[in-house]
Amino acid sequence: MGSLDRVNIRFDRVAAACVLPRAAGVSPLDNGKMIRPCFLVVDRDYAGNISTRKLVIETAKLNVITAYSGREAVETLQMYPNLDGVVADISIDDLPFDDLVRSLKGIRPDVPVIAIGVPLTEPSQLADYQLDSFEPARLLELLKKIKPMKP
Repeated sequence: MGSLDRVNIRFDRVAAACVLPRAAGVSPLDNGKMIRPCFLVVDRDYAGNISTRKLVIETAKLNVITAYSGREAVETLQMYPNLDGVVADISIDDLPFDDLVRSLKGIRPDVPVIAIGVPLTEPSQLADYQLDSFEPARLLELLKKIKPMKP
């Protein structure tokens, strides 16, 4: 039994899009059309946190894969290297946030990382973008800037 056989993965269209190899910065194609952008959302395993961010992002017709810890985020990016970006809670508690960013960038140096924190949170020195957690409209604006959707 291979390692993927031991992992309980719902291999659907979102996951398939994120697994396809990235060629020269071009997103995978689906029947000749660009598929929707796919983002990894990283948050502590706390009821309500991730579902709210996920709901906001999915409502904008962007795909989401979730991780509930820094370590799970690293494993997820290894499994799905074609992700368009990472939205991470700066207060995750299993890894220092900048160590998480270093690990993610070690896998994919070009992956954009958005640090989400409450106001007055110490900013990350390594994240590409910083946002307050209470700004869903700015988050969506930034995600669409990172990966514009084709009409």
